[in-house]
Amino acid sequence: MITIQAKKHDNFSVEFKFGFEGTPETKSDEFVVNTWIFVPNSLDINPQTYGKDQFYRDIKSNVRLITPVYLLRELSDRESLPFVSLRRSFERLASMPTVENIENYESQIKMFAAIFKSALRNHSVHTSRSQNPADVVYLTDDFVAEVRRIVAEYRSLYQIINVPTVTDKVRNFFLFGDEFMSHIIDVQSVRILKQIDRLDSPMLAEVRATLVELMRSEKSYKRGKGYEIVEPGDEASNRALVFRYGLLKKYIESDLYIRLNKKRDGFAIEQIYYSLAAGLAMIFATAVAWFAQLKYGNITGPLFIVLVVSYMLKDRIKDLMRYYFAHRLGNKYHDNKAEVRIHDSKVGLLKEGVDFISEHKTPAEVMDIRGRSSLVEAENKIFEEKILLYRKRVVIDNERLADASVYPVRGVNEILRLHLHRFTQKMDNAEVPVDMLDAEGRVTAVNVQKIYYINMVMQLVDGEDVSYRRFRVVMTRDGILSVEDMK
Repeated sequence: MITIQAKKHDNFSVEFKFGFEGTPETKSDEFVVNTWIFVPNSLDINPQTYGKDQFYRDIKSNVRLITPVYLLRELSDRESLPFVSLRRSFERLASMPTVENIENYESQIKMFAAIFKSALRNHSVHTSRSQNPADVVYLTDDFVAEVRRIVAEYRSLYQIINVPTVTDKVRNFFLFGDEFMSHIIDVQSVRILKQIDRLDSPMLAEVRATLVELMRSEKSYKRGKGYEIVEPGDEASNRALVFRYGLLKKYIESDLYIRLNKKRDGFAIEQIYYSLAAGLAMIFATAVAWFAQLKYGNITGPLFIVLVVSYMLKDRIKDLMRYYFAHRLGNKYHDNKAEVRIHDSKVGLLKEGVDFISEHKTPAEVMDIRGRSSLVEAENKIFEEKILLYRKRVVIDNERLADASVYPVRGVNEILRLHLHRFTQKMDNAEVPVDMLDAEGRVTAVNVQKIYYINMVMQLVDGEDVSYRRFRVVMTRDGILSVEDMK
């Protein structure tokens, strides 16, 4: 199964989160994502001005394991797998602080905190989408009770490692997890609090007070532990807080992220094709020289001219054949490939490629989903939209993935960010004046945003299942205004 979420990441970046979830019953799964990016001709994005290297510099991809899914009430059980694994790692560390036990203890803290974050987010999102005040009361009460139970159980584990055999440096790993969890409680509590205030129902007053009390108690706890908190008016402290929690997030989720060493795809085949091109060119030059010698004899003026011309043509034939083979290779292979590894185990493969393509090579289904208006269609007859095709292929070995972790891992996520700053270089000013008549009949100018649309159509292929999604990025020269899911 392939899932996808899109959002504006910052003023010039759009973020896509792909979920590639394998089927446990099958040995492996293969997923394909083809993305057609339609760029207005006026932006001057074409093969001459925007090559493959520039595209890959503008794209950032992070691949990570899908966080194991637990409900809050499942996670709060002392006998749940995350708590049992966490407690055992603490006990082993306290009795035998070997390098292996320290690494396992640190890894279990990271995994528990990541699972807690995911469970908390899923619960708060579900609550914030509810329009029924009675449901919000129940879900918020459940949120507060389970959070209190989980953090109390986690914090009680500190006594196990508060022993002489464990160094302060190692105990700090526990504090990193504790500070991160406390911060996430604040973030997700605010999400629920906003929904409570939007509904503005009298029956939510009591549960709102309970949630506020949870947030205040966590703030007091953080102040007592020396953790960073938001201080109104203290810019330096607040900058340090944002920076620190960025580091904490990367630290906690580091065990889920997979490092990819990308290599060129089809390199060996490419060299064989290029060797064939050189061979064919040499056959031509040798054949011409042989026939010329038969006709003109040994060293003569005409023979000299024929040999020079043949070698000139040989180089052109070689380049033309290289271009022909490279074109065929580009259609069959990808630009880059990378193995997806967890520790020393290869659990998957990822390939990617990008090319400009013409409209007549774009599938009819994609053009229909692109859905140009009649005006855009008329303009396109004069100035064609440029179309970038970005291809992605992901293969997951479900058996090896299951063996790589004690937790039930379903697949991998890819967080893909496309930076569009280069696309703005040829845009007009972000605002243009438009004349109009005011109420008194005088001519006045109104500044209006000059917008551009970057349309993206994605084909998601999972075995025999094929589906399509369309997204539209609304931009001005000053950056991205919105990312619209056109569905």
